[in-house]
Amino acid sequence: MNVNVLRAQNVSRMCFVCGRENPLSLKTRFYELDTGELAAVFTPREEHQSYPGRVHGGATSAVLDETIGRAIEILQPGIWGVTVELTVRYRAPVPLGHEAVVVARITKDGRVFEGGGELLLDDGTVAAEASGRYLKLPIERIAEGDFHREWFADAMPVPAAIDIPRA
Repeated sequence: MNVNVLRAQNVSRMCFVCGRENPLSLKTRFYELDTGELAAVFTPREEHQSYPGRVHGGATSAVLDETIGRAIEILQPGIWGVTVELTVRYRAPVPLGHEAVVVARITKDGRVFEGGGELLLDDGTVAAEASGRYLKLPIERIAEGDFHREWFADAMPVPAAIDIPRA
């Protein structure tokens, strides 16, 4: 299913999920969609492996957590969330070397917001799904140092639309 992209969200220098200078990063890109959802697109590599050929469940959990937590920015730009609780259900192995997409949305807004998301394989299989609760905090209470030096616009071209694989 082709979905229109409204904008790309920022990335960072050293984040495990989106860090551009972190050699072990998943190099994830984040797109706000016209559906009100946030999509994360990444291609896991060998350094993200658990069993041969499969992505480690911790890496899967990390990208789900990051995408759900970032989805609040669609509703409230500049708002930051800290994970309070995350529940993940693993349904199928995530293969290395194949593009995967996480689609996430906010399901309840408040000082503690809630959201959910799915990690979709290129054939539309739901490999994992998660729900979480996040506390809204100012960035000064979350990060040390000059965070804005670490957080910057994604320099890659932004596609007009992306394909969300659905089974």
